Amino acid sequence: MAGSIVAVVRGRGVRARNGEIAPAVLARIYDRGLSLLTGQAGADAALRALFAPSDKVGLKINAIAGRELTSSPDVTLPFARLFSRLGIPDRNVVIWDRTNRELKAAGYALNADGAGPRVFGTDTAGEGYDAEPFVHRTIASRISSILTGRVTASVSFAVLKDHGLAGVTAGMKNYFGAIHNPNKYHDDHCDPFVAELFDAPPVKSRHRLTVLDALVVQFHRGPSFHAAWAAPVESLIFGTDPVAVDAVGWRLVERLRREQGLPTLAEDDRPPLYIQSAERLGLGRASESDIRLVEDEV
Repeated sequence: MAGSIVAVVRGRGVRARNGEIAPAVLARIYDRGLSLLTGQAGADAALRALFAPSDKVGLKINAIAGRELTSSPDVTLPFARLFSRLGIPDRNVVIWDRTNRELKAAGYALNADGAGPRVFGTDTAGEGYDAEPFVHRTIASRISSILTGRVTASVSFAVLKDHGLAGVTAGMKNYFGAIHNPNKYHDDHCDPFVAELFDAPPVKSRHRLTVLDALVVQFHRGPSFHAAWAAPVESLIFGTDPVAVDAVGWRLVERLRREQGLPTLAEDDRPPLYIQSAERLGLGRASESDIRLVEDEV
């Protein structure tokens, strides 16, 4: 049996054409996806297998593409609220990204100290980036104090999309939004930089779970939104192996491209080489034969 489980759950009608989310369908996706991933009965038991009541949980989202291609508050807040059922106070759960401006543009109401899970960016007063860079392999970056100072357990809650340089952006590359200088790491298809940043102890030691938002997948001309190449897949992808989840996401993007008569990412001279680099670093499994893909529909 393959060693890494990746769960893909589709919820028909979870996202209307106007972008509105059906809460009941979304709840069933979370319940089924987390259950399939962990073998536990229901979302609560599944999360208890992955997180402790003492954890401080960060949901790192990707808001750079704006409202059209960011996991909406109607998707992430219900997930963030699940942690209260584990005994984790709302004040110890934060949805975050680089800037407050990008969060607001994506539809989020900032919440630094009010009721409910926290929502704010690294540029919030009192936050910022660590004073000294963390050096690891080819990476030398100052890391968001949200990750290093507030979070003990991290969820990469990333939008799955095509990327003009990296080929695919998914769960591992989402952590580019946790450093002050991601522009330095886009040469050579972002390889091996995505893998090496994830391998850096401040990231690797905190990461617990990847949730890929594949409700709408930008399969060409990403990472910005282009409606002509955005497919309503209506799915979320769950995994604890960060490489396996990204590999499954990559193959989904390739399938959507193939269905539209587009070249493969390799033929387009932008293969996601960092996925294999991550496997070589021992961060997870990329080969289809090493991944147990479980799919369901709710």
